[in-house]
Amino acid sequence: MENNMFVAKDETANPGPLGLVGFGLATILLNLHNAGLFALDTMILAMGLMMGGTVQIIVGIMEWKKNNMFGTMAFTSYGAFWISLVFLLVLPKLGLGTASTPTAMGYYLSIWGIYSFGLFVATLKMNKAMIFLFASVVVLFALLAIANFTGSHWVHTIAGIEGIICGAIALYIALAQLYQDVYKKSLLPLG
Repeated sequence: MENNMFVAKDETANPGPLGLVGFGLATILLNLHNAGLFALDTMILAMGLMMGGTVQIIVGIMEWKKNNMFGTMAFTSYGAFWISLVFLLVLPKLGLGTASTPTAMGYYLSIWGIYSFGLFVATLKMNKAMIFLFASVVVLFALLAIANFTGSHWVHTIAGIEGIICGAIALYIALAQLYQDVYKKSLLPLG
């Protein structure tokens, strides 16, 4: 009896860089606001819904198909974070519930920081760029939580500056991975 085995090879593109772009662009834009450069407006909310939320959730599903549990968890959950953040800001304006208090937002940001710390621990088996990215995510959530708990404008501004750096790291990693795929060699080091 002949044993014919069919092996399917996944030749689809790596969705991770797109998810990192969604995270990076939305994070930079929101944190330019947090740093005090402009007011919170529909531009940030739209970016949060589309790039921060929708794109990352789609990428998370694509990562699941690639059998990447870390990518699935990170992109899908941060996509849901962005969508929930936009809802937290918009729903009260529509008369659908009351606005979260700063203390409540401090707790909301704290639990995301704790979750991010869990993801950070997983990155310790990855490259240095990913470790640095997730460390900066943890620091960002901590600073934003502290700013909400204390009402400190100074801490909020520092969080904004740190958030711009965090988003820029995500964009760097995305471009490094893109260039690696296009040029078939490492142009930007990831460590």
